[in-house]
Amino acid sequence: MTRSDHGVYAISVAASMVSMEIQNLRVYERRGLLRPDRTAGGTRLYSADDVARLERIRDLLADGLNLAGVARVLELEDELAELRERVADESGAGGTRRAESA
Repeated sequence: MTRSDHGVYAISVAASMVSMEIQNLRVYERRGLLRPDRTAGGTRLYSADDVARLERIRDLLADGLNLAGVARVLELEDELAELRERVADESGAGGTRRAESA
């Protein structure tokens, strides 16, 4: 079973999957928009999550955002996902505590 956050795709494959130039992927990494895994030799390996993020970057750029805007949108989306996860965890824990005390 492959985890969606485990790097498996070489940069050329990831770029091809999202119809981008390899150089763009390097720029996005330098700008902190994504962080692919690295092999011991330094080769970038992109995960399914990285590919999905590249698709999101592509879509935001197509909508007219510049890289600073893309970075801010991704940051806010990441924060929202964390908050949703935290609320779900707390809801689950709260439901468990109520059931245990009954």
